[in-house]
Amino acid sequence: MKKAVKHAGFRLDRLRTYPLLYHLVLIATVIVSLAIVAHVAMQIGTRHHARRTVPDFSGVSLDEARRQAAARDLRLQVNDSLFVPAYQGGIVLEQLPKGGVEVKPGRTVYVTINSFRQKMAPVPYVAHRSLRQAKNMLEIAGFEISQLVYRSDMATNYVLEQFVGDRQITSSTRIEAEMGSGVKLYVGVQPGHGTTVVPQVIGLPLKEAKSRLWESGLNIGKVAFDSGIDLFTQKDAFVYMQSPMAERHAVLGAKVDLQLTLDAKKIAARRTEAERLAEEAFRERQQSVSDDAAGSDTPPASARHDNDPGFFD
Repeated sequence: MKKAVKHAGFRLDRLRTYPLLYHLVLIATVIVSLAIVAHVAMQIGTRHHARRTVPDFSGVSLDEARRQAAARDLRLQVNDSLFVPAYQGGIVLEQLPKGGVEVKPGRTVYVTINSFRQKMAPVPYVAHRSLRQAKNMLEIAGFEISQLVYRSDMATNYVLEQFVGDRQITSSTRIEAEMGSGVKLYVGVQPGHGTTVVPQVIGLPLKEAKSRLWESGLNIGKVAFDSGIDLFTQKDAFVYMQSPMAERHAVLGAKVDLQLTLDAKKIAARRTEAERLAEEAFRERQQSVSDDAAGSDTPPASARHDNDPGFFD
């Protein structure tokens, strides 16, 4: 051992006779040493090999979720709140990261909780506008259409009046309602323009399907969900059945029933079939229009767009 140490010291003394090489070796040694120390410190500081499994907080009260998070060295932060009447106020509805994911200790889990009451917002005045404009204004404000009621008027799809419950909303009315609630619209329809064409909504989420149907002057009928879908997963479901089907004639204000599922294969299969049937229905309508036009000098009402709002659009 003494001989080895003496030999190493001899080589170091010889290296010192070459100042440039000696200092380069010294610098390299310091850099490598610092890198090793930094790596070890980082491993210790970040607890690199320590992992925690995130619990599933869905349906758990916020206080209980915080206790479970603290027990696993995790942090919990409320990121948002929604109002779902079927659940108690203060329970966790959603979380990120999801339950079952492995994370480092100290990781923050962001949760959305159920509000104790729905948020209130002022109802916008949308009368004396086109149906499309009124629908967009309501959606932006956080509301939806509860019902479209058509009345004879000189302009089709022109909003005449609006009601929240039994109360009429006028230009001077200041009223707040629960966000997500519906507003009844009384809409004009010109004689001879009382039909529309049902749009294709298969493959759309419920919110978007509703919006497209309202824009076409149709009401929402029965909404059914496949088994296994609950209030937590409804937002992930898509329409896979509608009745009446797309490209069929319907009276303005008629109802369209919807069926939703989480099964992607079922959605794809139904959408392909629906598109084929819609194409057939479209060709039949076009042929009917051509036949009517051939037998009359005046274009029939059906030759015009069934839901044309005209200059009120």
